[in-house]
Amino acid sequence: MNKKIMKTMKIDLEAGKTNPAKVGKDLAPSGINLLGFCNAYNERTKKQTGQIIPAEITVYEDRSFDFILKTPPTSFLLKKYAGVGKGAARPGKETVGTITQKQLRLIAEIKLPDLNTTRIESAMSMIEGTAKNMGIIIEEESLETKQTNL
Repeated sequence: MNKKIMKTMKIDLEAGKTNPAKVGKDLAPSGINLLGFCNAYNERTKKQTGQIIPAEITVYEDRSFDFILKTPPTSFLLKKYAGVGKGAARPGKETVGTITQKQLRLIAEIKLPDLNTTRIESAMSMIEGTAKNMGIIIEEESLETKQTNL
Protein backbone atom coordinates (compact mmCIF):
# COMPACT_ATOMS: atom_id res chain seq x y z
CA MET A 1 0.00 0.00 0.00
CA ASN A 2 1.39 3.38 -0.95
CA LYS A 3 1.59 6.06 1.70
CA LYS A 4 0.73 9.61 0.75
CA ILE A 5 3.72 11.95 0.95
CA MET A 6 3.08 15.06 3.01
CA LYS A 7 6.48 16.73 2.74
CA THR A 8 10.07 16.20 1.63
CA MET A 9 13.05 18.16 2.92
CA LYS A 10 16.81 18.08 2.96
CA ILE A 11 18.84 19.04 6.02
CA ASP A 12 22.58 18.99 6.73
CA LEU A 13 23.43 17.36 10.05
CA GLU A 14 26.57 16.35 11.90
CA ALA A 15 26.96 12.59 11.65
CA GLY A 16 26.45 10.61 14.85
CA LYS A 17 25.73 13.70 16.98
CA THR A 18 22.20 14.78 16.12
CA ASN A 19 19.67 15.46 18.87
CA PRO A 20 16.07 16.74 18.90
CA ALA A 21 17.20 20.26 19.83
CA LYS A 22 19.27 20.51 16.62
CA VAL A 23 16.54 19.28 14.28
CA GLY A 24 13.46 20.56 16.11
CA LYS A 25 12.97 23.80 14.19
CA ASP A 26 13.16 21.96 10.86
CA LEU A 27 11.27 18.76 11.66
CA ALA A 28 8.83 19.60 14.48
CA PRO A 29 6.27 21.29 12.17
CA SER A 30 5.96 18.03 10.22
CA GLY A 31 4.91 16.18 13.39
CA ILE A 32 7.36 13.28 13.17
CA ASN A 33 8.96 11.65 16.20
CA LEU A 34 12.13 13.74 16.60
CA LEU A 35 13.88 11.32 18.93
CA GLY A 36 13.07 8.42 16.60
CA PHE A 37 14.58 10.31 13.66
CA CYS A 38 17.69 11.31 15.63
CA ASN A 39 18.30 7.76 16.85
CA ALA A 40 17.91 6.32 13.34
CA TYR A 41 20.14 9.02 11.79
CA ASN A 42 22.85 8.64 14.45
CA GLU A 43 22.83 4.86 14.09
CA ARG A 44 23.28 5.03 10.30
CA THR A 45 26.02 7.70 10.48
CA LYS A 46 28.00 6.63 13.56
CA LYS A 47 31.00 5.53 11.44
CA GLN A 48 31.20 9.01 9.85
CA THR A 49 31.22 11.04 13.09
CA GLY A 50 32.61 14.53 12.63
CA GLN A 51 31.40 14.88 9.04
CA ILE A 52 28.36 16.74 7.76
CA ILE A 53 26.00 14.21 6.17
CA PRO A 54 22.85 15.59 4.51
CA ALA A 55 19.63 13.64 4.92
CA GLU A 56 16.75 13.78 2.45
CA ILE A 57 13.64 13.16 4.57
CA THR A 58 10.24 12.09 3.26
CA VAL A 59 7.38 12.64 5.72
CA TYR A 60 4.11 10.77 5.14
CA GLU A 61 0.57 11.79 6.16
CA ASP A 62 0.54 9.24 9.00
CA ARG A 63 3.61 11.07 10.46
CA SER A 64 5.97 8.22 9.58
CA PHE A 65 9.17 9.02 7.69
CA ASP A 66 11.97 7.64 5.54
CA PHE A 67 15.31 9.24 4.89
CA ILE A 68 18.18 8.84 2.46
CA LEU A 69 21.74 9.81 3.32
CA LYS A 70 23.68 11.88 0.81
CA THR A 71 27.40 12.56 0.45
CA PRO A 72 29.01 15.39 2.43
CA PRO A 73 28.80 18.86 0.85
CA THR A 74 31.61 19.69 -1.58
CA SER A 75 32.61 22.76 0.42
CA PHE A 76 32.94 20.63 3.59
CA LEU A 77 35.22 18.14 1.81
CA LEU A 78 37.32 20.89 0.21
CA LYS A 79 37.84 22.64 3.56
CA LYS A 80 38.75 19.31 5.18
CA TYR A 81 41.35 18.37 2.55
CA ALA A 82 42.78 21.90 2.32
CA GLY A 83 42.97 22.14 6.11
CA VAL A 84 41.13 25.48 6.29
CA GLY A 85 38.28 26.66 8.50
CA LYS A 86 36.36 28.60 5.88
CA GLY A 87 36.52 29.78 2.29
CA ALA A 88 37.96 33.07 1.10
CA ALA A 89 36.11 36.29 1.83
CA ARG A 90 37.15 37.57 -1.61
CA PRO A 91 37.46 34.60 -4.00
CA GLY A 92 39.76 35.26 -6.94
CA LYS A 93 41.72 37.83 -4.97
CA GLU A 94 42.44 35.75 -1.88
CA THR A 95 43.78 32.20 -1.47
CA VAL A 96 43.04 30.26 1.70
CA GLY A 97 44.52 26.86 0.86
CA THR A 98 45.56 24.29 -1.71
CA ILE A 99 44.76 20.69 -2.56
CA THR A 100 46.49 18.26 -4.90
CA GLN A 101 45.10 16.62 -8.03
CA LYS A 102 44.92 13.31 -6.11
CA GLN A 103 42.81 14.95 -3.40
CA LEU A 104 40.59 16.49 -6.07
CA ARG A 105 40.06 13.05 -7.61
CA LEU A 106 39.31 11.56 -4.19
CA ILE A 107 36.68 14.24 -3.48
CA ALA A 108 35.17 13.65 -6.94
CA GLU A 109 34.93 9.91 -6.24
CA ILE A 110 33.15 10.60 -2.94
CA LYS A 111 30.70 13.07 -4.55
CA LEU A 112 30.07 11.13 -7.79
CA PRO A 113 26.85 9.36 -6.62
CA ASP A 114 25.16 12.72 -5.93
CA LEU A 115 26.33 14.59 -9.03
CA ASN A 116 24.55 14.72 -12.39
CA THR A 117 27.39 12.97 -14.20
CA THR A 118 28.92 9.52 -14.35
CA ARG A 119 32.36 10.64 -15.58
CA ILE A 120 35.04 11.28 -12.96
CA GLU A 121 36.64 14.00 -15.13
CA SER A 122 33.37 15.95 -15.24
CA ALA A 123 32.96 15.58 -11.48
CA MET A 124 36.52 16.84 -10.97
CA SER A 125 35.76 19.86 -13.14
CA MET A 126 32.64 20.70 -11.09
CA ILE A 127 34.55 20.41 -7.83
CA GLU A 128 37.41 22.47 -9.22
CA GLY A 129 34.94 25.30 -9.88
CA THR A 130 33.69 25.13 -6.30
CA ALA A 131 37.27 25.18 -5.03
CA LYS A 132 38.05 28.25 -7.12
CA ASN A 133 34.99 30.04 -5.70
CA MET A 134 36.21 29.22 -2.20
CA GLY A 135 39.74 30.50 -2.79
CA ILE A 136 41.29 27.01 -2.82
CA ILE A 137 43.92 26.33 -5.47
CA ILE A 138 44.41 22.93 -7.12
CA GLU A 139 48.13 22.13 -7.44
CA GLU A 140 49.09 20.74 -10.81
CA GLU A 141 51.17 17.57 -10.81
CA SER A 142 54.79 18.30 -11.55
CA LEU A 143 56.57 16.60 -14.43
CA GLU A 144 58.73 14.66 -11.95
CA THR A 145 55.66 13.30 -10.18
CA LYS A 146 54.10 12.20 -13.48
CA GLN A 147 57.30 10.40 -14.52
CA THR A 148 57.60 8.52 -11.21
CA ASN A 149 53.99 7.36 -11.53
CA LEU A 150 54.64 5.80 -14.97
